[in-house]
Amino acid sequence: MFTAQDILDIAIRLEKNGEKTYRDARHNIPDDQLKRILAWIAQEEHDHARWFTDLKNRLAKAEDHHLTAELSRALVEDVVKGQAFSLQEVDFETIDSPDKMFHTFIGFEEDTITFYEVLKTFIDDKAIADQLERIILEEKKHKATFREMLAGN
Repeated sequence: MFTAQDILDIAIRLEKNGEKTYRDARHNIPDDQLKRILAWIAQEEHDHARWFTDLKNRLAKAEDHHLTAELSRALVEDVVKGQAFSLQEVDFETIDSPDKMFHTFIGFEEDTITFYEVLKTFIDDKAIADQLERIILEEKKHKATFREMLAGN
């Protein structure tokens, strides 16, 4: 069984992978507007990782021991265990078109949203749930941005 710390490590890794992917993508595209969008999303992913890291540190200090028990339940068994959740790195050499890149990014955002929506069901602390909901909304905004870029391509 995974612990709350393990689950938060997955969330941190998702965010750091997203940040790295979006920053790396900036080097592979000529469009300045898209570069600015990717920089903005990368910064939000960085901020999300920092929030999850802070939460993990609070849990390590046992400030939120009730959350530890809640997160450790069947979450990993039911959801995380069978999913990759975009933890692998993107090989930009295999992405040969903007459409393929946008589809890849949309997949990242969808995986992240799914993971966080399930995670949220195990959180009974209103402040933590509200912050996680804000992150979910930001991830949905990222997805919508990539869908708009795909439609305009």
